[in-house]
Amino acid sequence: MTTQEVPIDDLTEASLKILEVASELFYRHGIHAVGVDTIAEESGVTKRTLYNNFGSKDALVSTYLSNRHSAWWQRLEDRIAALDAPRALAFFDVYADEGDTVTRGCAFLNAAAELPRGHAAFDVVVYHKRSIEERLAELIAEDLPDAADPQRLARHVFLLLEGAFVHQGIHGDELMVQAREIARDLLT
Repeated sequence: MTTQEVPIDDLTEASLKILEVASELFYRHGIHAVGVDTIAEESGVTKRTLYNNFGSKDALVSTYLSNRHSAWWQRLEDRIAALDAPRALAFFDVYADEGDTVTRGCAFLNAAAELPRGHAAFDVVVYHKRSIEERLAELIAEDLPDAADPQRLARHVFLLLEGAFVHQGIHGDELMVQAREIARDLLT
């Protein structure tokens, strides 16, 4: 990743608390709506401690998204390992599992709507979404070696996945279930 985030393994107890609070606030209220004063106060630290640990709000936002990506990616890889072909369906399962906890849509798309291109945290969003599509293409190429164009098929599945996830807050799980069925049809 081309970000300046603080590696999670290097975080102190105070840093982890700041990250936990900031992650909740950024997701619930939006990045711009949450100031460092609020994060510090709700974390039980001073602004100086926040800046000493993260350097800037921008670095904290990048760390928030990088941490979210890492945790999500681990859940995805665990699900992929438990499935038979077509393993690309694991993406739909992971997104569906998040239906109860993801109440304000995709954290990455929400962040992209608030951040300018070129912002380090925007780069994390691009990395996350690109990684999803690339992993889909890898799995499709492995599971369907006779597929004429695994990249194009991955793009179709990616768009189904993302569209269903974006609408999950509006339609509940219905579209995710239907999108998974369409993807299964495309992949078998």
